[in-house]
Amino acid sequence: MSLQLAIGLVGGAIVLLVMALVVVRIARGLDGTSAARAAAAKAKEKASEKPRMARMGEIVARLQAARRGDAAAATELKDMVKRDPGGSFKRGTQGLAAFAAVATIVGGIATAIGKETRSPPVSSEITAGALHGTLLTGKKPKKVVLIIPGSGPTDRDGDSPLGVKAAPYRLLAEGLADEGIASVRVDKRGAFASAAAGDGNAVTKDLYVADYRAWIDTVRKATGKRCIWLLGHSEGAIWATAAAEGRKDVCGLILVSAPGRNMGDILRAQLAANPGNAPIMGQIDASVAALKAGRHVDLSTIHPALAQVFPAQVQDFLISEFAIDPVDLLRKAKKKTLIVQGANDLQITEEDADLLNKAPRTTLRIISGMNHVLKLAPADRAGNIATYSDPNLPLAPKLVDRIADFVKDDD
Repeated sequence: MSLQLAIGLVGGAIVLLVMALVVVRIARGLDGTSAARAAAAKAKEKASEKPRMARMGEIVARLQAARRGDAAAATELKDMVKRDPGGSFKRGTQGLAAFAAVATIVGGIATAIGKETRSPPVSSEITAGALHGTLLTGKKPKKVVLIIPGSGPTDRDGDSPLGVKAAPYRLLAEGLADEGIASVRVDKRGAFASAAAGDGNAVTKDLYVADYRAWIDTVRKATGKRCIWLLGHSEGAIWATAAAEGRKDVCGLILVSAPGRNMGDILRAQLAANPGNAPIMGQIDASVAALKAGRHVDLSTIHPALAQVFPAQVQDFLISEFAIDPVDLLRKAKKKTLIVQGANDLQITEEDADLLNKAPRTTLRIISGMNHVLKLAPADRAGNIATYSDPNLPLAPKLVDRIADFVKDDD
């Protein structure tokens, strides 16, 4: 939450609270058995209310100044909260209730102020051989997360020339930085700044595992951490899990929108979801079955459109990937694992998350309304896909909090 938004919300809440207190006092003053008694009670209440209302006035004044961009007022507001352990708001039963309400509200803005005034994170290029990425770190971060991208030509920000411009990894890195957690997000081998690392089509599970283990070594050296967290998104969750196996320098896993079924089965389901593919589903089923069995697909025997789905240059990779059981892989990793799944994800389902959650040492968190690019999205396909091209949409609420809480819980 930005400071400006927090101030706006809190300012409105404080004003409503002040109005509510005034209404309560008036109501209590009119509850006497005579006009004289009511007037006397009202005067007494009004006198006792003055210190509290004065204090409220000071807070409101500073809120208004902070809203106008006065950093000094924001700092003073935070100090006022610290200096009021039991003063003007803590008088009588009603005073305690008022203080509790104000403390809760102002506590939220104090947190926002703390984040706003923290030194901004520093972004720098980091390399592991010919592989390139971005290190985003603040002052002395206690934790660091390696973000491993999903399938296809997905860059370090989570974007793709195939029409994805939602920048989910960049936004995630920035959100973690606000929580005091450093991150490294990377370009895959053969793509973007890592183009010189090798042919992006001629990849296998073993090559990806070697790449991300090289990143583990590099990130640990750059940050001085004993261990790091691996966050894999979509297909990247498979490589994060595989890279973690047998590595004591991996603190744990964070699997976001992660496949729990065989990737061949998921690909088939995604293609079947398009009604236009109905006439060629027989060929799709046969192609997936062949690749799962370790056999290449003869492109001359299938519909020309499927040549783009199962191109000859990536069939060795598909054979390697389709041989993987994600749940079995997670069991072998033997790592503390957070599974995060969006309820409105069109590509990976809650069924996948439930399957992964059968492995030991897992925690499952479903985020209502979140889709595959980690944004809030409607359930209908057209509206959901529209979010894929909008980098201005924020990440789904609770996503960063869920991840940060999981990582920090390891303290």
